[in-house]
Amino acid sequence: MQYDEKLIVEQLADPQTRRKAFEAVVRHYGPQLYWKIRRFVLVHEDADDVLQNTFVKAWVNLSDFRNLSKISTWLYSIAVNESLDFLRKQKNKKNTIADGNIGVANMLQADTYFDGDKTMALLHEAVASLPDVQRMVFSLRYFDNMKYSEMSQMLKTSEGALKASYHIAAQKVATYVKLRE
Repeated sequence: MQYDEKLIVEQLADPQTRRKAFEAVVRHYGPQLYWKIRRFVLVHEDADDVLQNTFVKAWVNLSDFRNLSKISTWLYSIAVNESLDFLRKQKNKKNTIADGNIGVANMLQADTYFDGDKTMALLHEAVASLPDVQRMVFSLRYFDNMKYSEMSQMLKTSEGALKASYHIAAQKVATYVKLRE
């Protein structure tokens, strides 16, 4: 069945068809959201948890969706915030990858869900070493080619601040990779 955003939005607004429409949203956006989240939290099980939390939050707050943006933008915003919350909790537990520098490249290569090579694993390790917000901005821009205007709306910050964060993050990533090649 073809995914029709306009029809889904109409069905989400109707209590009679809301559940079925939301199931279509989950099926359609689940894989995309999973991989976006996975770039931030890196571990499969954690990404699954964050994805589930994203969809629970979306369902609970469905009445907040005003159709001012696409469903994907709204969901990505929730996913980004859930990912940041997860990372903050991990940091509070002193069990974060960014603090520990525990060899994300090795961890990813051992992960059955990771299909990249050593260079890609090193890139992910470099990205994981970034502070949370820089990691988020870098990942959204580099991996997802997201426009700064979309990021600005999602992260509720100025485009200028996002461009600066991306530039600094890109320099840090390049330096990290050069030092470890």
